[in-house]
Amino acid sequence: MIAYIQGVLLEVDAASCTVLSSGGVGYELFLSAHSLARLPAKGENVRFYVHTQVREDALELYAFDSLDERETFRTLIGINRVGARTAQSILGVFRPDDLRRLVLEDNALGLARVSGIGKKSAQQIFLELKYKLRPEAALIPGAASGVASSLFADAVAGLANLGYAEEEAALVVKDVLAAAPDLELGEILRAALKRMARRS
Repeated sequence: MIAYIQGVLLEVDAASCTVLSSGGVGYELFLSAHSLARLPAKGENVRFYVHTQVREDALELYAFDSLDERETFRTLIGINRVGARTAQSILGVFRPDDLRRLVLEDNALGLARVSGIGKKSAQQIFLELKYKLRPEAALIPGAASGVASSLFADAVAGLANLGYAEEEAALVVKDVLAAAPDLELGEILRAALKRMARRS
């Protein structure tokens, strides 16, 4: 199974590109609209994480700029009635963090922005997506470090252990860290509990 490709960009078309590997083999890779728009000029070096999909009549390679994007793609194709092309269309409109934000905001109809997905389909896809896609600290403005991610996850887990819904806890913790990103875990929990109390 092919999981990663690095080589020279040979050709680009409406949905894919061809990459020449160092071994002299050219691979056709299907890309999201977002990734296609970010391709360099022909002849430049490129590298992609790859998902290999084997069908009865074809072997297709779907390529991604990051490991996070590939794992999000795999989450999407695990949803009922979402095929590889639909998943690529979704990732052409939404980055992985954008999808996490939809989950945090419980915005099912946001998926209807994707061509070919109507309101009913968006709601059906979202129903499964919200249980498969986990919110992460990347949703917090300015939070990029592993420490920030760990604090976010620990704070959400702490609130969940106190009986709060995880989705609600994630939203509150996100707001707390957006306002004061340098807080320690105990301070985050106290601030979040105050916000929870005001909501109830």
